[in-house]
Amino acid sequence: MRKILIVGAGQSGLQLALGLQSQGYEITLMSNRTADEIRSGRVMSTQCMFHTALQHERDLQLGFWESQAPRIEGVGMSVAAPDSSRAVDWVGKLDGYAQSVDQRVKMAGWMETFAQRGGQLVIHGAAVSDLDFFSRTYDLVLVSAGKGELVSMFGRDASRSPYDAPQRALAVAYVHGLGPRPEHPEFDAVRCNLVPGVGELFVMPTFTTSGRADILFWEGIPGGPLDAFQGIKDPAEHLALTLELMERFTPWEYARATKVELTDANGTLSGRYAPTVRNPIGRLPGGGLVLGVADVVVANDPITGQGSNSASKCAASYLDSIVSHGDQPFDEAWMRSAFDRYWDTARHVTKWTNAMLAAPPEHVLQLIGAAGQLPRVADRFVNGFDDPSDLENFFYDPEKTHAFLAEAAGAAGAAS
Repeated sequence: MRKILIVGAGQSGLQLALGLQSQGYEITLMSNRTADEIRSGRVMSTQCMFHTALQHERDLQLGFWESQAPRIEGVGMSVAAPDSSRAVDWVGKLDGYAQSVDQRVKMAGWMETFAQRGGQLVIHGAAVSDLDFFSRTYDLVLVSAGKGELVSMFGRDASRSPYDAPQRALAVAYVHGLGPRPEHPEFDAVRCNLVPGVGELFVMPTFTTSGRADILFWEGIPGGPLDAFQGIKDPAEHLALTLELMERFTPWEYARATKVELTDANGTLSGRYAPTVRNPIGRLPGGGLVLGVADVVVANDPITGQGSNSASKCAASYLDSIVSHGDQPFDEAWMRSAFDRYWDTARHVTKWTNAMLAAPPEHVLQLIGAAGQLPRVADRFVNGFDDPSDLENFFYDPEKTHAFLAEAAGAAGAAS
């Protein structure tokens, strides 16, 4: 039985650990917190998982909260005009519904499941020196902890990392009491609100420790009016500022948020990080090698909502690469090939996310505007959240965009 060590108990580390465990591997999982500490701690992320990523969980029978989490059937886009009215407002329908489960709920539950199924769970922070020792006793060591000392083992890949500084200041609040969007009260959708030159507000239904909730998530251009959360420690003050900014920049969203309250005292989060692609192989002082997983090697800004989706897809890809490798050694060539296989998916996410962090070119503005009149355009755009590779066909190149818009307009005319 092959022995594998996974350091880090997030979406990718736990999904991979449980997947390998179900295949008969002897898995040790290292976490710096217990399940109870995670469950009662601060929110760790925003997350909205689309169909493909959810299916990876279903394939492993890990969708424990699927019946409880809201079914997100669409993604809406609003663009603020200079007078804070809406210049653009539409919603597209997803082919398969999305869902969001607070990572405090999911990671704690999955960690307990891993232990109940006989996995070796070690509650301890890991340093490079620890991995140097462990690499001699395991067939493979995977690093899935996206912060701290361990990440420094994986050098930045400058050719794939156009930004060397954070492009957004992030501020999250989990709330109860948000009203429905009046445009579609009959179904849930993630709402993306673009405020040109200022930043973005995302509103997404979720399932948290206290049941159904919503996430209010500001992404502010650094140095701008939304970059105002640094140093705020009091959760009530954080929420008050969130709402004040909503009233100023997205009054249509503020109108349904006048009665919200935080889900819990740990329901806020703020920070920033530079989107970075790193070299996937870490070299230990003693000569051993470790393979980076998900955010460790491909960390995108959350502006396109891809973090948990990418983590799930990375875990699924690595699971296949490990199982198909049989009893052969997990050497440097295999590590490189495992990452390259994942990069075939991740490169589309990185390209799209980095594009969305910049000011949109004219043809993208035309695409977003046309989606308000042509449901086919809106639907195809929002299904790119599930499969970003399709954006190559209509998003980046002006000629492809114009051809798609002409085709969609013609189809709409023929149907009317």
